[in-house]
Amino acid sequence: MGKKNELEGQIALVTGAAGGIGLSFCRELASRGCSLVMADISAERLQDSAAGIIRDFPAVRCFTCTIDLTSDDVVERIDRWCRDNGVRPDILINNAGIFAFAPVTDIPERKIECFIDLHVRAVTLLSRWMAGLHADGSPARILNMSSMSCWMPMPGLSMYAATKAYIRAFTRSLHYELRDSSVRVMAACPGGIATDLFGLPDNLKRLAVRIGAIDTPERFARKAVSRLMKGKMQYINGLLNRISILAVGVTPTPVRMMVKHRLLDRGITR
Repeated sequence: MGKKNELEGQIALVTGAAGGIGLSFCRELASRGCSLVMADISAERLQDSAAGIIRDFPAVRCFTCTIDLTSDDVVERIDRWCRDNGVRPDILINNAGIFAFAPVTDIPERKIECFIDLHVRAVTLLSRWMAGLHADGSPARILNMSSMSCWMPMPGLSMYAATKAYIRAFTRSLHYELRDSSVRVMAACPGGIATDLFGLPDNLKRLAVRIGAIDTPERFARKAVSRLMKGKMQYINGLLNRISILAVGVTPTPVRMMVKHRLLDRGITR
């Protein structure tokens, strides 16, 4: 379990906070006494999730910020909101993301732009903004959500894997750039997590969790936050996931083409 009141007096800004791993991050942080700025594009869902946080953790402050992180002026909007509300985050979790399993030629151009805006542009600029907020030497932590997919250039994952690979490379470089400062930076690279991102039916999610093939968002968030607080550079959940990185790296072309022919070409997952 998280350390109760470990983060009392601190504030965390979490993107994609209305559900899934983002909401689990919020609940884990709140359990440690951390106040929250929950940011998401879905206003109604965000309010419902925040209400649950307020009910279960009455000792922490919980703000909501409805925002489209793909907007051109995302940093200006976030910065203005924080100033208007008298908030300076101590922790930033860049969690918001999107997913598609389809050939890049079939993905609408606007969705391709969303991948780049959300996974590349917003993560980069918000990380830079957070580091600037703490250029005075005050301590801060940044967690950027990459994925095991960054090691998996498989058919159908072109945009997801490539942009998540950017997040990992950028975050590791930023970790070293800020190592002599008061800002600590970590990349989280989860394998399968039991959320709605990938469209897995609930019964299959429960089975996968039971046999250890995927993790629950609550357990992942708890371990990721613990490693962030220890100043780690990277977190990959589960021994099986760490081993699979090596296996995927030597996957032969016929296997990759089998994924294309059996899944993409037949449209099983579209």
